[in-house]
Amino acid sequence: MHGTLKGKHFISLRDWSNEQIDLLLDTSADLKRKHYMDVTTNYLPNKTIFLMFFEQSTRTRNSMEAGIAQLGGHANFLDTSTMQISHGEVAKDTAVILSSFGHGIACRYCDWGIGNKYITDMAKHSSRPIMNLQCDLYHPMQGVADLLTIKEKFPGGTKNIKISIIWAYATSHKKPVSVPLTQTLLFPRYGMDVTLAYPKGFELPDWVIEEAKENARIHGGSFKITNNMDDAFKDADIVIPKNWGSWSGKNPDVDINDFKDWKCTEEKMALAKDNVYYMHALPADRGNEVEDSVIDGHHSIVYQEAENRLHTAKAVMALTL
Repeated sequence: MHGTLKGKHFISLRDWSNEQIDLLLDTSADLKRKHYMDVTTNYLPNKTIFLMFFEQSTRTRNSMEAGIAQLGGHANFLDTSTMQISHGEVAKDTAVILSSFGHGIACRYCDWGIGNKYITDMAKHSSRPIMNLQCDLYHPMQGVADLLTIKEKFPGGTKNIKISIIWAYATSHKKPVSVPLTQTLLFPRYGMDVTLAYPKGFELPDWVIEEAKENARIHGGSFKITNNMDDAFKDADIVIPKNWGSWSGKNPDVDINDFKDWKCTEEKMALAKDNVYYMHALPADRGNEVEDSVIDGHHSIVYQEAENRLHTAKAVMALTL
């Protein structure tokens, strides 16, 4: 790591080594302890980060705004519909100017085939680090928050934890593949036994599957795919039932309403281990993706997972800005 991560982009966890991610998690845990102890953490005094949003946000925007304030800095929230981007300004021009005004740029842009290309293009021209707040391919902020939560629940290590990433039915709004894609690539790097479950038509890109298998091989975990929801729940330590779209380029005409039975219920949870944990990046489509009795029940750790978005966001900024 050469002693510093200052200036490093945070676009995909594929660009961060396990050692760098471990440092990020250690920093997150330290910042979380200090937050609970009300210890001041002015590590970024007078630094400014620009937060560009092409879509709505609750956890991501507020974890970044609160986080930079708690680090002694300031965030400028930018609704891209009110920027010159809406009149055609290109990523290069926006990145060059904003990076000369402040100390970092963070962006959420989830349109398929566009978002990651836009954020990557900004990174080519920015003199400051670029942070991905979710694109069409990756959600690294969610990925590290999930990993921190898992490590908190399994202090003995993540090796051979059985974790299932499960497609679930939803109707609430467009849901990118970036969350399950990030988890599919990340969890095998920590030796977990990963199951990816979905009905036919909701496949992730082929390159993701091949990389996940290789990550499992290198790090001593396992990776498998099933089209049977019960198989994914059986004997699982952690389940993450969450919807994602069929717009990764395969079977775009699949009818989501054919799979209303892909729902996280108490009956499904009973197939898992007695002490199974239920996770979800939120917002959950209650009543469709999951029963209220599950998400509000004793197996659910969604609020711990959501809170960790603050601490991991602070760590990313503290280490890179």
